[in-house]
Amino acid sequence: MKTSSKLALAAATAMSSLCAFAGSANAQAFYLQEQSARAAGRAFSGEGADTGSSSLWWNPASIAGIDGIQANVSASLILPDGEIRNNGTAIVRPGQAAAPVGGYPVATNPIESGALPSGSVAVPIGDRLAVGLTFASPYSFTTDYDSGAWVRYSADRTRLRTYDIQPSIAFAVTPWLRIGGAANIEYAEATLTNALPNLSPALPDGLQSLSGDGWDVGWSAGAQADAGPVTVGLSYKSKIEHDLKGELNVSGLLGPLAAQNRSLSDVHATYSTPWQAIGSVRYAATNNLTLNAQVIRYGWSEFDAIRLGDPVNTAIPEDYKNSWSYAGGFDLKVDPKLTLRAGVQYAETPIRNDYRDARVPDSDRWNFATGASVQVSKAFAVDVAANYIRFKDAPITKPAGAYVGTPAQTLVGMNGELNDASAVVLSLGGRLSF
Repeated sequence: MKTSSKLALAAATAMSSLCAFAGSANAQAFYLQEQSARAAGRAFSGEGADTGSSSLWWNPASIAGIDGIQANVSASLILPDGEIRNNGTAIVRPGQAAAPVGGYPVATNPIESGALPSGSVAVPIGDRLAVGLTFASPYSFTTDYDSGAWVRYSADRTRLRTYDIQPSIAFAVTPWLRIGGAANIEYAEATLTNALPNLSPALPDGLQSLSGDGWDVGWSAGAQADAGPVTVGLSYKSKIEHDLKGELNVSGLLGPLAAQNRSLSDVHATYSTPWQAIGSVRYAATNNLTLNAQVIRYGWSEFDAIRLGDPVNTAIPEDYKNSWSYAGGFDLKVDPKLTLRAGVQYAETPIRNDYRDARVPDSDRWNFATGASVQVSKAFAVDVAANYIRFKDAPITKPAGAYVGTPAQTLVGMNGELNDASAVVLSLGGRLSF
C-alpha cells in the first residue's frame, strides 16, 4: 500500500472529528442557539414570529416595517457539567488478544466553559423596507480530554470556531405581511488532536493533529403574518457546504509505523451543516401576556459523511438523522419597565446510538429557562436570562480504529456512557433603538 494511503487510514479517526463536535449547551449536536438573551429567557420559543433586530437570526422578515434604527448585542456564559465513563472499552492490536484500553476510566467535564457573543443591527429605508446585519457564532466550542483518558484514540483536544455574518433585507408587503431574505457568510476554523496506538502496548502513544479553515456561504428566507392577536412566522435556513483546507501532522509512531510520521499540507475536508425549517407562533392573550410556541426541523441528514480530498481521498460516515425541537414560553409585561419570561424546550439528538462517540457526547435534552427585560430608558433595554439544560444518559459505542485495512490494523471497541450531563447558561444583552 502507498505511504500516502497508509497515512490517510491512520488519520481517519482525527479527520472524522474535524466537524463532528458537540458542546453540552448546544441546541442539537454541534449547533449553538444562544444568539439572543431575550430569546434565551423564553427557551427560544417565539423567535421566528417576533419582530426587531433580536430575531434576525431566526427570521430575516422580522425587521420589515420597523420605525427606527435598532441594535442589540448579547453574550452567553456556558457552564457545562458531566462525565464520560468507561464501561469496558477494549483495544485489539494485530496478533494480540483484546485487552483493556487503559487510561483514566472517567473523564469529568471535558467540554470547556466559554462565552458566546452575538449581535444585530437593523436600519429602515422608508416605511416598508429595512436592511440588517447579524453576527453569530453558531458552531463553536472547545473540548479537552486528558492525554491519558480512555477516549484518547478517538478524542483528545478539539477546538471549533465559526463566525457567521448575515446581511438581511426585509419588506412589508402589506400591513399584515412581511417577507425577508439573507445571505449567511460563514468562516470556520478547527484544530484537533488525538492519540494513535503503537503496535506494542508497552510503547507510548503517537499523536496526530489536524487544523483547517475556510469561508463558505448559505442563505436564509422567511415571512411573518399578523392575524389579529396572532403572529405566525415561517423561515428556512439553508445548509452550508464547508470546505476546510489545512494541515495534518503525525508523530510519535515507532517501529514498523515510524515511516508514517510526517506532515501533509493542503488537506481538504468537506461537510455540510444542517438546514433548518422554523415555524413559530406568538399569541397576545392579553395586553400584557404573550404566549409563544416554536418548532424546528433540523436537516441533520446533510451531515452524512466527511469527505476528504487529496492526498487522503476517502470518506468517513457520520449518518446523522433529521431531528426536531419543540419549545413553549411566555412574555409577561409586569409594568412599562419590566417584562418577565419563562419557557421550556425539548430537543432530540440527531446522533444514532450506535454512532455516538466521545467527540460527540450528545443526547436528547430538556431546557428550562427564565428571564427578564428592564426598559432602562425609552431607547435602551437590558435582557437577562438563565437556562438549565438536562441531558439524557446515553451510550458511547461507535468503534474507533487506526491503520484500517493494513497489517497494522488496530481496532478499539468503544464501550462507555454519558452520565449526569447538564449545563447552566447565563445570558446578558442590551437593545438600543433610535
